[in-house]
Amino acid sequence: MKGTGGKALVEQLASYGVDTVFGMPGVHTLAFFGPLAESSIRHVGARHEQGAAFMADGYARATGKPGVCLIISGPGVTNAATPIGQAYSDSIPVLAVTSAIARDEMGMGRGMLHEITDQQAVTTPITGFSATALTGRQIGEHLARAMTAFRTQRPRPAHLSIPLDVLDAEIEIEPGRKVLPQRPGPNPADIADAADLLRGARRPVILAGGGCRDAGAEVTRLAEILQAPVVTTVAGKGVVPESHPLSLGSTLQRGRIRRLIEDEADLVLAIGTEIAEPDLYVTADSEAAGDAPVIEDPTRLSVSGRFIRIDIDPATTVRDYAPDAAVVSDAALAAAALADALAGDGAFPPAAPWLADMDGIRDQVRNDLSALERRHVAVLNAIRRALPADALIYGDMTQIAYTGCVFFPTDLPGSWHFPMGYGTLGYALPAAIGGALGAPERACLAVVGDGGLLFTVQELATAVEQKLSLPIVLWDNDGLGEIADFMRARNIPEVSVRPHNPDFRALAESFGCLTAAPQSLDGITEAVTKALSAGRPTVIIVRQDADFLG
Repeated sequence: MKGTGGKALVEQLASYGVDTVFGMPGVHTLAFFGPLAESSIRHVGARHEQGAAFMADGYARATGKPGVCLIISGPGVTNAATPIGQAYSDSIPVLAVTSAIARDEMGMGRGMLHEITDQQAVTTPITGFSATALTGRQIGEHLARAMTAFRTQRPRPAHLSIPLDVLDAEIEIEPGRKVLPQRPGPNPADIADAADLLRGARRPVILAGGGCRDAGAEVTRLAEILQAPVVTTVAGKGVVPESHPLSLGSTLQRGRIRRLIEDEADLVLAIGTEIAEPDLYVTADSEAAGDAPVIEDPTRLSVSGRFIRIDIDPATTVRDYAPDAAVVSDAALAAAALADALAGDGAFPPAAPWLADMDGIRDQVRNDLSALERRHVAVLNAIRRALPADALIYGDMTQIAYTGCVFFPTDLPGSWHFPMGYGTLGYALPAAIGGALGAPERACLAVVGDGGLLFTVQELATAVEQKLSLPIVLWDNDGLGEIADFMRARNIPEVSVRPHNPDFRALAESFGCLTAAPQSLDGITEAVTKALSAGRPTVIIVRQDADFLG
């Protein structure tokens, strides 16, 4: 079949099962839109390229499929760079497809419309790979490369630029690849080494990260065989149900859990986590709490026992720590292989002493709260009561979401989503739109702060346009609360952390949203419940200084 490069892209995306793309039409993407209109792919128009790429991220997290954004060259690329960087940090399979200036204009610096003299160089540091299709055939080659990378590697975003003359050229359109490789499994010798270390452990702990999102059953089975407590990073939240007797939740930042891992465990098994600085981040609130961890190096754990690493990224298995055993593998395949190796061994050594007091450890963590965190937890529990178990929650960089990373209860992986690594403001609203569109059968909610909302507030129009029953819980503390708290704690005058805010209720209603300002915890639950069937988004404003929060 013959057609233009734009048609080739659309046909190829459809052949890989892509059903939704996010973006904004532009003069340099016109070649995509005729074929899109004739295809089975839905185009969701955002109000800003940053919003479009965040929507693709949220869609990918909700569905497990690549999220695709389709944007113009030049300013479209730079506008989308922040969400692409967030997807890179959080290992989310986002495909950014952009136009590019014509091939014979590249690198000339002639001031062509939307020109970047080296567009690929802009996204190379924030993608798994960035490529330019210099021929029509290369469109399919690079798409196959991206789809394969998403399946077989740490799923970082990919960027494909297509020059204008390639988009318009008549080419032979090839079908997408019918066979793609599966995720790699472990080397048996590496599994044997890890199993031998686990057999000798008396106080093992499992640390599970975002790489375990599709490995919940396997990690849970392994924990039950070892009778090992499981701590997750925020990206791994819910991998083992937080109601499970062996789960200590996503509590890595809390003092009691740090002591458990660093001082009490004689073996730590880290699966699917790079144990990055943000995984260990101590917020201003938890820093003020009574049991804040004493940290010599905030960028890494201080592991005193044996250490095993399992990761699909070979570099992660040896970076920062010298492992006693290392396995390069998909987390589910490695956890299953380890469980199989250990299952026939009979009874394991006596359970570690702390297993007798798992409830006591949990209570210590739950009780070690600052006054502000107690307010957060009360609101988060009110939200939780309104949501079904499989709800999708997207949190922004706001203090109540920091607390939610630890204390919002969930029993399912891929339910709580938070921009942990790159840490950008403005994530939650557009990401929740992408999640709601990708998984319409699941309830979806965004938790935002007043500062972060204003980064991407224009996407309220997108949510209204898509008729999404999306509750948006706005935690209003009149400023950048986390930074203000850190400034005060360090005796720094508050500088630029109390900006002027709009009337959020009037602003939301001007976009066509419903609004609510609950005056009780039950009122929050009721407002969220109503919002889930409202047929349009509802902005639910909760003031940090509300009297009913104590």
